[in-house]
Amino acid sequence: MGTTMTPDLCEQPDCRRQARPARPRLMRRFAGDRNGATAVEFTLLALPFALLVFAILESCISFAGQQVMANATDTVARQIRTGQLRPAQATESEIKSRLCELMGVLAVGDCQSNLIVDLREYATFADAAKQRIKFADKDIDTTGFAVKPGKSMSKNMMRVFYKWPVMTDFLAKSTSNLAGNKILHFTTVTWQNEPFDD
Repeated sequence: MGTTMTPDLCEQPDCRRQARPARPRLMRRFAGDRNGATAVEFTLLALPFALLVFAILESCISFAGQQVMANATDTVARQIRTGQLRPAQATESEIKSRLCELMGVLAVGDCQSNLIVDLREYATFADAAKQRIKFADKDIDTTGFAVKPGKSMSKNMMRVFYKWPVMTDFLAKSTSNLAGNKILHFTTVTWQNEPFDD
């Protein structure tokens, strides 16, 4: 006796759809809706993008401040080297005043209180090269610093430090290397005075 094969009714697409458990209508609508995808993607990318932009701006402004300070230091050092600013006139307040005047474009806050100057005469350039920067409690150690330029034909070195404040709050802890969320900018100039009249 032959057997007759009955076709599987679930071979039909409609049948398979009915055999599966139906998803809730709300989930089906949510999965298929793409109207808010752009808003969600923007929200996910906005914070990292903002962090990157602020980090670039902070770095650029800080670098520009460092360059302005280096140029100002070169200018004041040239005034001392040529005798335009005499050793008797080259006091700490006078040098800071001249530096801050030249740095006025980018100096943030009270320029003179954030500025540290070390200007001394040395017997040889090798002695000047031995000077090191020391730190204590996340601040620069100014022990031994002075403003005592030499007379004509003397060898001098001027070191200038500026405590640059980090402007972006959420980058302050990760980028600052001094207390008070500040970055130390540093420049130095070493020279021999020209033979001017003392």
